[in-house]
Amino acid sequence: MPWIRAFSVAAVAALAITSTAQATTETPFTQAAFAAAQAKGQPILVDIKASWCPTCARQAPIINSLLDAPEFKDYARFAVDFDSQKNVVRGFKATTQSTLIVYRGKAERGRSTGDTNEASIKALLQRASR
Repeated sequence: MPWIRAFSVAAVAALAITSTAQATTETPFTQAAFAAAQAKGQPILVDIKASWCPTCARQAPIINSLLDAPEFKDYARFAVDFDSQKNVVRGFKATTQSTLIVYRGKAERGRSTGDTNEASIKALLQRASR
């Protein structure tokens, strides 16, 4: 019954991966939730993206990995849909998808567009975590 053993090992591995799920949950952007995070003074990532955007797809695993790190555990993460939330996109003065904006409370600390480099995204996140 080696297949049972292999299945058991695979099941345990899958459970381990599932239990280490992303620490910072991506929340769909609402003005109320964003204002609440600002009022707390916590670091915030606004991720303006589109489902069809290849750059956004490359950014996602980098952002997920970074926000899982203890250094960024306090981050609030808000997703803005570039296509369906045009008023929000304009409110952030963003002109394209794949725009990342970081805040500390009400102060914008930095932004980038089209960046898929882990080191520079990490540096952007660090600007609001201090």
